[in-house]
Amino acid sequence: MKKIEESIFKFLMVSSLVLLIMALLSITIAVFVKGYNALSLKMIFTTPKGGYYLGKEGGILNAILGSIIIALSATILSFIYSFFIVFYINVYRYSKSNFSKSVRFLLDLLWGIPSIVYGAFGFAIMLIFKIPASMIAGIITLSFVILPIMARTMDETLRMIPFELKQVGFSLGATRLEISYKIMLRQSLPGILTAILLSFGRGLGDAASVLMTCSFSDSLPTSLLKPVATLPLSVFFQLSTPFKEVQERGYASAFVLTFLMLFVSLIARLCTKSLSKNVVK
Repeated sequence: MKKIEESIFKFLMVSSLVLLIMALLSITIAVFVKGYNALSLKMIFTTPKGGYYLGKEGGILNAILGSIIIALSATILSFIYSFFIVFYINVYRYSKSNFSKSVRFLLDLLWGIPSIVYGAFGFAIMLIFKIPASMIAGIITLSFVILPIMARTMDETLRMIPFELKQVGFSLGATRLEISYKIMLRQSLPGILTAILLSFGRGLGDAASVLMTCSFSDSLPTSLLKPVATLPLSVFFQLSTPFKEVQERGYASAFVLTFLMLFVSLIARLCTKSLSKNVVK
């Protein structure tokens, strides 16, 4: 009976893995095939010219740079929030205390809020303070979108650290601050780096929050106070046109975005593997 049960669950796990791989390959191949004719170095390394969305010349360099700058800036800003929150509830507060549980519950609630709601919130704040659609507005709004993702990932990493390591530190006379950066930080570094890279990837692919705060621009991002283009919005606008050539560019742009996401995920895995040698399990 146990062998039959094990075989069933093994079959389900293998089937799930095959379905996951098939889904990933299907998405990647589909956007590549549909955008192959438009995919070129010229499209990647040039900015839109006049009438680009009507089928004329140009590329998506402005959107690629805009996405990278906004996602990177928002990730840095979100890391500053998350780092101190997570270390406070795991080092200066008992990890299983009601306060810590309440913070985790609030982070889970924030995680479940759709990004379009964050965009609406950011837009409302912009109206109150009369802030124009700009890169800085998008960065701040996006940082709140990825905050719960980063914080909860870092929190779970810290919770997996053996409690005995902290006890040893206290027994040797270490302060909470010393335990934070000499023990906790070193042990959780692979998980923290993974959280940062995953949050960066999430920021690259978000469209709703930046749509309402960054607007769009055909120019390269040069100022925090001006509108900026992002790759997800560029894909959306290109696929929304009735022109077949522009739609092919949209699929090519979607392939570039997918490639960037896969590249970030791969870097996260490699970095985690290389930094895990000092982790006590």
